[in-house]
Amino acid sequence: KHEFVHGTIHAMAGATERHHTIAGNVFAADHAAARRGQHCRPFTGDMRLRLDGGNLYDDPDVMLVCNPQDDDPMFKSQPCMLAEISLPGTEGIDRREKLAACLKIASLREYLIVSQEQMAVDLYQRTSGADWLHGQLGADQLFSSACLPLSLTVREMYAGLAVE
Repeated sequence: KHEFVHGTIHAMAGATERHHTIAGNVFAADHAAARRGQHCRPFTGDMRLRLDGGNLYDDPDVMLVCNPQDDDPMFKSQPCMLAEISLPGTEGIDRREKLAACLKIASLREYLIVSQEQMAVDLYQRTSGADWLHGQLGADQLFSSACLPLSLTVREMYAGLAVE
């Protein structure tokens, strides 16, 4: 797996079982909510996100697209929600470069950084225009999506894993 950043291709390590379980739980909740009459489509990490006019490409762990005009079969550019499952080795990139690039996306309403090591989620939600509200959610706190009629506890994101 690779990422394309300003003309340079970067190799990425494969994901762990924990990573896939968390991403799968978030995707499954998005998918179930989208099936209830919404026009949103959830995607897993193999769908590319095109940023900065094509100078950046990312592979978010979970992406929710609610604009039917965002219909390119190879990449999406107008997500409503992005979720990154963070490892200690990728956390800096998730919190700096990826976060800065993604918060510029006009269609984006929420960005989640989900820790793989502990039950904790950093949630960025757009309040208006370019303003973002940042909060940290613990195990029994609820994530209520601005994109879908979806409420999910952080504990549900980690279902099937032994995590504190």
